[in-house]
Amino acid sequence: MTELLLMIAPSANRVYAGAARALVAAEARVLTGVLCDRPVEVEPADLAGVEYLAVSADGDAGELVDVLSNLSASAALFEREGELLRPVPLRRREIYPSDLVTIPKYSGKTNEQWTRLVLGVTAAATARPQRWTDGSLDVLDPMCGRGTTLNLALSLGYDVTGVEIDRKDHEAYAAFIKTWMRTHRYKHTVQESALRTDGRMRGRRLQIEIAASKESFRAGEVQHVEYLNTDTRDLDGLLRARSVDVVVADAPYGVQHGSQADELARSPLELLDQALPGWVRVLRGGGAVGLSYNRHVAPRDALDQLLTEHGLQVRTGPGYDDLRHRVDASIDRDLIVATKP
Repeated sequence: MTELLLMIAPSANRVYAGAARALVAAEARVLTGVLCDRPVEVEPADLAGVEYLAVSADGDAGELVDVLSNLSASAALFEREGELLRPVPLRRREIYPSDLVTIPKYSGKTNEQWTRLVLGVTAAATARPQRWTDGSLDVLDPMCGRGTTLNLALSLGYDVTGVEIDRKDHEAYAAFIKTWMRTHRYKHTVQESALRTDGRMRGRRLQIEIAASKESFRAGEVQHVEYLNTDTRDLDGLLRARSVDVVVADAPYGVQHGSQADELARSPLELLDQALPGWVRVLRGGGAVGLSYNRHVAPRDALDQLLTEHGLQVRTGPGYDDLRHRVDASIDRDLIVATKP
């Protein structure tokens, strides 16, 4: 029996920090359940006043190390040897420096650890969960704001598309990512253009190609980032059908941030009902949708029914049912994941 102890990274968000170990435990149960070929036990453990997750399984530790290294809040990993702990190097997949995700600061920004958890748990529900670790995921965030999910997906080596109707968010993201790429001297191309179809003005488009090394760029081994400044409820003609593996988004929490004044921001079920046909159309068969939402404004049963009505199958069970947590007095946050047959 192999037993690994995972130390959880601290969060700057005090409320989230209190829930972090339980959330990472749920995340670990989901991901080890699909990526490990044997039963895995995940339990909280406390040693010398330090909180860990104890993860146990028969056989070699290599498979477990790969999964545990890439959880949302993995800080350090140890293998228990009697009364001693032997450090195990993390094998964390990070193509670019962490400041790609951590530098942007703005009102309403989602906690980066939660964003990574949402992406990993959603990827685990797909028919090809191995893409979570091999860098071949195609990701869509159809309500991407200022791009936390876009930057996280980029840092993990994925291709990513974002959609956001707010012009200021689009401009802020474009300014940040162009400055960041120049500062770090990554080879890249940027194209910005009007978004038109059939003579109709639909918004703006930002397209980026980037590689982590000059050699990769010259060989055409590049990642793609596309940001559409348009209405997520009207994506026909803008994105190819069956072109993404996962759709992940923060459904509106019903809390005003900055200049967002659209009444639909306070009516997430109505917005989702209008947007889901376009999202489902671009999702590949066997792909998955992961929605972070506020139970105060989107009851779980109603959201479950809505996703089902749009042809998706909601995932339940250990891990998937254990992600609810309080953010503040107005936000009771949870994650719902559903798959496309």
